[in-house]
Amino acid sequence: MIRVALVDDQALIRAGLHALVDSEPDMEVVGEAATGEDAVALVRAERPDVVLMDIRMPGRDGLWATRSIVADPDLAGTRIVVVTTFELDELVGDAIVAGASGYVVKDADPVDLLRAVRVAAEGDALLSPSVTRRLLERVADGIRPVDAAPLAALTEREREVLALVGEGLTNEEIAARLVLSPLTTKTHVSRMMGKLGARDRVRLVVLAYETGLVRPGWAQG
Repeated sequence: MIRVALVDDQALIRAGLHALVDSEPDMEVVGEAATGEDAVALVRAERPDVVLMDIRMPGRDGLWATRSIVADPDLAGTRIVVVTTFELDELVGDAIVAGASGYVVKDADPVDLLRAVRVAAEGDALLSPSVTRRLLERVADGIRPVDAAPLAALTEREREVLALVGEGLTNEEIAARLVLSPLTTKTHVSRMMGKLGARDRVRLVVLAYETGLVRPGWAQG
């Protein structure tokens, strides 16, 4: 079972998400919260696999909650999916850089939201390539460069794969570009996550920008 926590200051939104998630045989809602503070307390108490997190809330918002959860090593197993009204809300980029695994818009089809929960629980890519590229073009200037030393742990092939992950390519697109099988590409991505201490694929994208392996304007689409 995928254990899901719901965070939104609107009771009606939480009720709709609760009914949707609980309708799935492989998911269950383990709690709800209406504020950032309550969200952090809920996650610490229940250790959900995935949090559907509204970022615009009164008081401590979802961005604060995301940063707090990601900063806690005891909560490393929890993935955060931002749920927002606007596709390119400026806070979404901040949430991704802070450690969220991706986002969905509130008017998304139910099947897309459920898929987002499952993909996040697996630690895989949540943002579509087109959304990844547009989002990163928007937030890349705000990403602070870091020491590229961690890349020394990667093989030459892994660096190639990381650069393409940073451009927003899917495993299938990377496999075609590098003439690899999708399974081999997935293996490279998994190994890189371990070597770089990345929570998920989205964090790999951010690391590709932070270390200068990919620079703003490189992504195509």
